[in-house]
Amino acid sequence: MSNGRPVLNAATEGLIHITIPVGMLQCNCSIIGDPVTHEALVVDPGDEVNRILDLLGRHKLTVKAIVSTHAHIDHVGGLSKLHRYTGAPVLMHRDDLPLYRAMEMQASFLGVHPPELTDIDQLLKEGDVLRWGSFEAQVIHTPGHTPGSVSLYLPHDAGKVAGVPAIHTVLNEAGEKIALTDLLKKTAGSEGVAEDLPPDEPEKIAGHAPQLFSGDTLFAGSIGRTDLWGGSMEQILDSLRTKLMHLPDETVVYPGHGPVTSIGDERHLNPFLQPE
Repeated sequence: MSNGRPVLNAATEGLIHITIPVGMLQCNCSIIGDPVTHEALVVDPGDEVNRILDLLGRHKLTVKAIVSTHAHIDHVGGLSKLHRYTGAPVLMHRDDLPLYRAMEMQASFLGVHPPELTDIDQLLKEGDVLRWGSFEAQVIHTPGHTPGSVSLYLPHDAGKVAGVPAIHTVLNEAGEKIALTDLLKKTAGSEGVAEDLPPDEPEKIAGHAPQLFSGDTLFAGSIGRTDLWGGSMEQILDSLRTKLMHLPDETVVYPGHGPVTSIGDERHLNPFLQPE
């Protein structure tokens, strides 16, 4: 796992996207919203649900679905509370249900109190398409970190936003445009630590690259650990090499922990993905 901090917030043209690290283990919780319909997807609300609700209210977003990329305690701790306040269905892969139901064991391992559980309203599977507003995300089953780990892929035309320029730039804190690739490098920094961004203040990104929410399968410069319940190094490498590494290089990756990266950078630089 990378020790770097993530880009906290990003709002792409035609897309509201906010990512904040929550909880003791700093799980990246992502809110992906349609600025026209104000419908949103929330991915991995691991904790600090009041912060998540505040951001939803600030952007006037209605949650259409709550998605868990996998059932480790740091990614599911806020599922019940967020479901209770929003009424949105909770989605998870079937293969992680035993792990989800073993929350007391997970909590004991970390020395914390187990979070309240809620019913899983929809079981995800490979090839499912999640739709909200004018957007859609494709479900990719990526076992290895856990048996039911999934990644969500938003292709470049998700939302069907017309006329979006092909050059991807961001506004820095001074209001100056910089290349998205420079942002990715800046986020990691020379020692893998991102520069601080103003909390809950979105950076504007003009452009619409494909996006991947990889859970704990792929990190910047690393991959998810496989020594926990149901983990498998063979499976996670297969998920990476036969699925995620087939995505376009320009795909921006938002991992479950740590800074943003891209498929291209990980293909060429991630030590776990180099030819043997």
